Amino acid sequence: QVQLVESGGGLVQAGGSLRLSCAASGRTFSSYDMGWFRQGPGKEREFVAAISWSGAVTRYADSVKGRFTISRDNARNTMYLQMNTLKPEDTAVYYCAAGTDIRTVVGGSSNYWGVGTQVTVSS
Repeated sequence: QVQLVESGGGLVQAGGSLRLSCAASGRTFSSYDMGWFRQGPGKEREFVAAISWSGAVTRYADSVKGRFTISRDNARNTMYLQMNTLKPEDTAVYYCAAGTDIRTVVGGSSNYWGVGTQVTVSS
């Protein structure tokens, strides 16, 4: 069992940066592949980024490549999403997810989900 809590969301101007964190409970955090998803107003939930249990493999949605960086610190049971050059279209609730295979994480079929943190980018 893994419980996930996101933090770090807020209001930022276009072009600005935010770093989201996802804190996980449990001693098995390092065995899970992890990911970030987002759901904007009136939109479906979409994949943002994923990272393997070791951090060696990462995946990004085309819309965030070159602007967002996913990372993790297994010693701190925490995953991060550094978001730079933010755009108004990045406005969404951001969720973290944990799963046993990065392919299922990317596909949105993770075993565990957080409750989300709001990111609002003003123009």
